[in-house]
Amino acid sequence: MNNEKYDQVNDETIKLLVDGFYEKVRRHEKLGAIFESMIGTSEEDWRPHLERMYQFWSSIILSTGRYHGNPMQKHMDIPQFEPELFDQWLELFEETAKELHTESIATNYIDKSKRVAESLKLALYYRPERKTP
Repeated sequence: MNNEKYDQVNDETIKLLVDGFYEKVRRHEKLGAIFESMIGTSEEDWRPHLERMYQFWSSIILSTGRYHGNPMQKHMDIPQFEPELFDQWLELFEETAKELHTESIATNYIDKSKRVAESLKLALYYRPERKTP
């Protein structure tokens, strides 16, 4: 990524954030393995996921309503993994947001990502019918 910090959010900056973040995720030893087991390894395999994530973050940050999916169910379909990986996911997301955006925009992304992660953790690990690792 370049050193330019964006002071606005639009489709282009959302794409830069999502692409940069998932590049890091794919290189991460544990997170990469989890995502690739569910998505695949080729750029073609990843294209639909990235497109959904552009729509998701557009809906979250810009209130566009572009995302029409059930992220909770998608994550419930993933084989159980250590809850600590959410923290690593958040660290990579925070790092990417700070690299790309000015502080106030990065903070907005980070706050929303923490809420998303917390909701997913609650659904995945604090349900009576599922045992934690």
